[in-house]
Amino acid sequence: MTDLLELHGVSVAYGGRVALQEVSLRIPLGAQVAVVGPNGAGKSTLFKAMVGLLPLRSGEMLIHGRSVPEYSEPIAYVPQREEVDWRFPVTVFDVVAMGRFGRRGWLRRLSGEDRRAVLGSLEQLGIPDLAHRAIGELSGGQQQRVFLARALAQEPRVLLLDEPFTGVDAATREATLELLAGLRARSVTVLVSTHDLDLAAGRFDQVVLLNGRLVSAGKPDVVFTEANLHEAFGGQMVVVDGKVIVVDQCCGGHEGRAGGQAGDREQRSLR
Repeated sequence: MTDLLELHGVSVAYGGRVALQEVSLRIPLGAQVAVVGPNGAGKSTLFKAMVGLLPLRSGEMLIHGRSVPEYSEPIAYVPQREEVDWRFPVTVFDVVAMGRFGRRGWLRRLSGEDRRAVLGSLEQLGIPDLAHRAIGELSGGQQQRVFLARALAQEPRVLLLDEPFTGVDAATREATLELLAGLRARSVTVLVSTHDLDLAAGRFDQVVLLNGRLVSAGKPDVVFTEANLHEAFGGQMVVVDGKVIVVDQCCGGHEGRAGGQAGDREQRSLR
């Protein structure tokens, strides 16, 4: 497969610290990739650098052989829900229509094609009845579906989802996975950050394991070795009856939460 994304010695500083250091990586065109690692590992930083929200401190990042500022095809980015100001007074239709700005410009009126793309995206996520609701009135799962619909309306070549399964209901989780399955057939390259190791191992072609730097990348059975997980998670990882369990401490302001709660801790197992 042709490489879509190439990182050559990439370092990114964020909030006064180096969040990613000397990462070299290749992602094939059309791959579906889970990006995993502990809180603060640099998963969100990687995505923000890919869409130009954070500058590179050093190294080179290429998308289809072009640098991020030069790449003109749509890259859809869905951030973590806590990064969005849900009080902003816009309707669901308005939010999804923002996904068309890259194709028509900010000052042009919506065309018939744009409206069809917006309504089609709402239909695909099962929320056409929410089109005229204020975004702040919705549940967490509904808000997540709206942002997925906005990403879909962009007709992207690349889709980045930052912790899309955190704090959503089971129906939204399945709707997200169905969306990814549909994008696979269209050769859309997908990167999803997640704390769920079982999900990463079972539903994605490749895994990128980070902890401030690249620990391992490749097929799940190659990446998810006990040695690699211990290197990434350190003391947060234990082995019980031959099963690897990651106990991820959750702190405000870090990169997301996932999994079943156990007090203020979360446990994800990898069979």
